Amino acid sequence: MTRVWEWNRPVTVREVLEDLQKERSIAYTTVMTVLDNLHQKGWVRREAEGRAYRYEAVSTRAAYAAALMNEAWSASDNPAAALVAFFGMMSPEQRQALRDAVRMVQVDEPAEDPEDTEGPEEAAGQGEPAEQAGPVEEDRTPAPPEAAGEPGAGEGHEPGANAGGKGR
Repeated sequence: MTRVWEWNRPVTVREVLEDLQKERSIAYTTVMTVLDNLHQKGWVRREAEGRAYRYEAVSTRAAYAAALMNEAWSASDNPAAALVAFFGMMSPEQRQALRDAVRMVQVDEPAEDPEDTEGPEEAAGQGEPAEQAGPVEEDRTPAPPEAAGEPGAGEGHEPGANAGGKGR
């Protein structure tokens, strides 16, 4: 997926192969199999071009990252504590990016009616604006492999798992 996202346009197996071969030896059939697997899992769409296909990412890398964060946060038994711990791990640059993102979401929010009261979901930042900014439902699938031919990219591996079988 990394290569498909980097190209940011429909790509052929041959293009991905040539790009990967700059770093290591890899077979055409390996790249073709991985792209076909990504297509079957719904991560890329493909369109026939002659005897080959052009593959294109279904969602952006940002939507994928947002879905991962939402999945992890939703799995917590104490979402507020999970957020505090997560923020504590952030670098100053990441915290600034978070502040900027919160400002962007707040700009998109309609003016509040003083008679309306916020429920706990809205107070925790789970209100409608955050949902509008997040990924669509089809983006909430298991993590894709990082790139064709890397551990976790082939069949028999759990998506998102490294060679040791552990998640990221």
